[in-house]
Amino acid sequence: MLKDNLMILRNIYGFSQEQIAEKIGISRQAYAKWESGATVPDVEKCRLLAEVYGTTIDSLIRTEKEDGLGMIPPAPKGKNIWGTVTVSDRGQIVIPKGARERFSLSGGQRLIVLSDENGLALIPAEVFETGMRKALEYMSVNNDEEEREQ
Repeated sequence: MLKDNLMILRNIYGFSQEQIAEKIGISRQAYAKWESGATVPDVEKCRLLAEVYGTTIDSLIRTEKEDGLGMIPPAPKGKNIWGTVTVSDRGQIVIPKGARERFSLSGGQRLIVLSDENGLALIPAEVFETGMRKALEYMSVNNDEEEREQ
């Protein structure tokens, strides 16, 4: 619910109720009523709250729960939290249905697994390969130009 997300986000960002109220032009008491669920903000105030917290109105008003974790905070704008997956003994995972639908993933589709020190990323192979071809073409054109200049 909205009230839970407001409390979670405010605490994540380390703001007081007064600081958030000041950022969106309301009283601390009005904000406190939103967090308690006594009242709800109008759409314009929701837009301002979403801007302050770097999320969307849709994410702000939805509550996501995950087994073992409890409530998940709204994801930053342009990002998604799809939930958790379990890696099988063979290293297999099942990508959550919402993510499969959002990215049009289907059985047999190839994905590229990328990583850095923070984690893994899955990219559709076609997208990755297209990007690599463009990068190689760019390098080839630039190398040809450098050779002509010499």
